[in-house]
Amino acid sequence: MANSVPPRKNPGDPWRAEGAPSSPPTRRRRRLGGWGGMILAAVAVFLITDLVLSLVAGSRPTTISYSEFGRQLAANNISKIYSKGDAIEGQLREAAPAPKSSGEKTYTQFKTQRPVFAKDDLWGALTKNKVTVTAQPVVQQRGILYNIALSLAPVLLLVLLWLFVARRMSRLTGGGGLGGLGGFGRKTPVPIRPDEGRRTTFEDVAGIDEVEAELNEVVDFLKRPDAYRALGARMPRGVLLAGPPGTGKTLLARAVAGEADVPFFSASASEFIEMIVGVGAGRVRELFAEARKVAPAIIFIDEIDTIGRARGAAGGLGGHDEREQTLNQILTEMDGFSGSEGVVVIAATNRPDVLDPALTRPGRFDRTVHVSPPDRTGREAILRIHLRDVPLQADIDLTRIARATPGMTGAELANLANEAALLAVKRGKKTVGQSELSDALEKVQLGAARPLVLSPEERRRTAYHESGHALLGMLQPGADPVRKITIVPRGRALGVTLSTPDSDRYAYSEEYLRGRIIGALGGMAAEHVVFGVITTGAENDLEQVTNLVRGMVGRWGMSDRVGPLSAIPADAQQPYGLSAAPSTLDVVDAEMRRIVDECYGTACRLLDQHREQLDSLAERLLEAETLEESEAYAAAGIPRLEKPSGNLE
Repeated sequence: MANSVPPRKNPGDPWRAEGAPSSPPTRRRRRLGGWGGMILAAVAVFLITDLVLSLVAGSRPTTISYSEFGRQLAANNISKIYSKGDAIEGQLREAAPAPKSSGEKTYTQFKTQRPVFAKDDLWGALTKNKVTVTAQPVVQQRGILYNIALSLAPVLLLVLLWLFVARRMSRLTGGGGLGGLGGFGRKTPVPIRPDEGRRTTFEDVAGIDEVEAELNEVVDFLKRPDAYRALGARMPRGVLLAGPPGTGKTLLARAVAGEADVPFFSASASEFIEMIVGVGAGRVRELFAEARKVAPAIIFIDEIDTIGRARGAAGGLGGHDEREQTLNQILTEMDGFSGSEGVVVIAATNRPDVLDPALTRPGRFDRTVHVSPPDRTGREAILRIHLRDVPLQADIDLTRIARATPGMTGAELANLANEAALLAVKRGKKTVGQSELSDALEKVQLGAARPLVLSPEERRRTAYHESGHALLGMLQPGADPVRKITIVPRGRALGVTLSTPDSDRYAYSEEYLRGRIIGALGGMAAEHVVFGVITTGAENDLEQVTNLVRGMVGRWGMSDRVGPLSAIPADAQQPYGLSAAPSTLDVVDAEMRRIVDECYGTACRLLDQHREQLDSLAERLLEAETLEESEAYAAAGIPRLEKPSGNLE
């Protein structure tokens, strides 16, 4: 079954839910379109205001020249005027054509300016034409208060519209004030209908039986809470699932909820954090409130290290108030649980070492369950789960595939099954066979083949490089069996030698690690022995060698000079120079160089002693380009021995 996540009913909610009881659907009112709606509303307000002002203010006087004024006076078309200084306002008896500069067709009210140098008998002309000279302005001017009110009208209308929309959106979203307008406000949780179909249970989980056994206690508590309360037992308030990515932590949490048949609320920790401080804490309160309504229930928080990192770690660099408030709210909600509430919190993280101690103390996440990659039996069971809906050929051997995939997680195995199905579709087959699974595994482990044309010289050097890896892997006691050699360019590599163990191993001896280093240096040593040169093709090999020898000397106590101490941090993000004294680090570097020099000398010596086998293997590889396990051992003339553990070079 695919490791899918529950659907999100409401896009505004930061969580998803499944199995929650349904409620009658409520009619949702349409929301305004956020900022776009506000802009349209503002434009409408300005247009309406401008129309109202034009109606209230009435017609405005037209500015005319004094010459035009004289012509209208001579034509006896002026009924009355008002003059203040040299400024004249007046009204015509009949509308006259307006000047082109005014932008109007006709006018009845006008204003003009009498020039200082004018020597005309204006009063005589007015008296002759019986023009009324008034003591009040012909065009009534608005008062100061009236002008202020009209100028503030658009602003007041916008404020009223803003408050109206804010209150409506506050009621619709459950947020306070103006928070809902920008999309940062809290959203009212929407009742979630039960998922259609079967829920995830422990039948859909494989390869992690020991983790399943621990989580069975949570399932039993949710099914029989009264039996635990009768004996005074208290279920852990929080369960922390810690492990590498892809090991099935989310699937496990869903399986616990499905097995107990209780509602399941899931959310990513990063979805609680917003730009406005306090929103994340509010969302946490809503999530826990929703879970309590339908208790018993399970809350699952993925990637909790996003908000659960140790507080104060930033020190003088400052902190993230929103993240800390969200974390504080989670701590408060978990501390406020009582046994009768029946809400269990499950969280997942890849970095349990960076979590705040307040999260992992008893009473909060007081149980930590480590989810590790599955063993061989578990990998086979996981493959069967992911392939149960895929039509398979009768002769398919999943045990062989599981043996060749050490260290793979459930997500990687799901990807392997999907790649095999895709290959079958491309090849026009109705079923997935062993060839599709093998080719899909080769693509996942080695990378996709590249249509790269190598020169004969570079192709020959690549063949000897890969033959050096393979031959030293065959000669080293306890080394991993060589499964495949190819000089077909794949991914970033020009050639690949694949070595995997027959069975899983969890502890490695110094002899085995030295053999790994010798094998990794085999490609460079072969180029040095045969061609007398060293190329850039050994870059990835040297990275593997450096990581191995650094762990041997600085972490695992495999050096007499450094002794049994951890001088190098296991966390690659921790500063290397702060883990030990400079003199100790100098000794570590010297010991690393000594071990690598010894292993490189051994690799060159072995290849020189077995030069005929190296030539034979390289020539056969040049002919076939790809050699399977039996072909590789036959070409080298070395019998295949049973050997215990794994490597990809």
